[in-house]
Amino acid sequence: MSPEFTAAEEEFRAEARAWLAENSPGPLPSMDTEDGARAHREWEAKLAEGRWSVVTWPAEYGGRDATLTEWVLFEEEYYLSGAPTRIAQNGISLLAPIIFEHGTDNQRRQHLPLTANGARIWAQAWSEPEAGSDLAGIRSTAVRDDERGGWVLNGQKIWSSRAPFADWGFGLFRSDPDAERHRGLTYFLFPLDSDGVTVRPIAQLDGDCGFAEIFFDDVFVPDQDVLGGVGDGWRVAMSTAGNERGLSLRSPGRFLAAADRLLDLWAERGAEAPHLRDRVTDAWIKAEAYRLYTWDTVDHVQNGGDVGAAGSVNKLFWTGLDLGIHETALDLLGADQEVRGRWMEDYLFALGGPIYAGTNEIQRNIVAERLLGLPRGERGKAQA
Repeated sequence: MSPEFTAAEEEFRAEARAWLAENSPGPLPSMDTEDGARAHREWEAKLAEGRWSVVTWPAEYGGRDATLTEWVLFEEEYYLSGAPTRIAQNGISLLAPIIFEHGTDNQRRQHLPLTANGARIWAQAWSEPEAGSDLAGIRSTAVRDDERGGWVLNGQKIWSSRAPFADWGFGLFRSDPDAERHRGLTYFLFPLDSDGVTVRPIAQLDGDCGFAEIFFDDVFVPDQDVLGGVGDGWRVAMSTAGNERGLSLRSPGRFLAAADRLLDLWAERGAEAPHLRDRVTDAWIKAEAYRLYTWDTVDHVQNGGDVGAAGSVNKLFWTGLDLGIHETALDLLGADQEVRGRWMEDYLFALGGPIYAGTNEIQRNIVAERLLGLPRGERGKAQA
């Protein structure tokens, strides 16, 4: 569908555009460095001051009670302004929706305002060395401590995004070892400076550390930091997964802005690489297609539908689009490292897209089985 906007929505867009034009700092140092993380936190505080950090949240938590349509419009303006990637993304897009859905009033009051202004950055602590895309295979444990009124966590998480510079983490632990693998899991929130927590940064391709291993050695977590019911962690986690693969993590604004930058690059260098014309055109068309697909999804959700398994289609598309835009840009720039700059940085980030939020191989299985109705294939056996 090609969207049509009301006068109020256009006024909202214009207000966002004007504020960003006046306040956006442009690209900041990498958030995966100490100085960069500090600068990004300051930007989150600035966004919150203008009430642009979490526009769809209720006003009492720093939002504007904006509609889903207004959020997508804001995201388009945000990325077109050249504003930096959000260091608060995990908390705002992945955790907050399930705190609103499954959390207590106390958890909302405790966490949401600090998440909105960048004072509390969250690490996503899901994957383990023996349980990556197979989330139900986690081995980290939570043992009941009735005397203190809480739980004792032990185990290891890996590839925890934002963990080197985060304040709190969220993740699943096995609270009932005798239950079926998708049951007996509980969702916990925990400070990363708790006694018994060790955060070990993992260097990326560029040498910066945006991920870490997290080790838990008899870490006490009080009952008030259980998110959702005890043993109900799988259902809570699937709420997070839907947010991550669907609308909230990768809005079309991100790719529309990148596609526009690619067109500018083509205008500058295309004469030297005419063989890349079709790839540049394809990237722009796919960015626009993703925009229209998103508006169709917004219409569906606002009319009472949900994203569901279609979020896997969404994830497959935007990961390929992200890589295609940046690979084409780098081919246009050639081997000169001095001019690659932001394109190379964003390309290295895009490489992780087919892996995080559930690998694309897993997403293809979901599409095949849940959307196309194909028979479930055998898992874990070599094929003849």
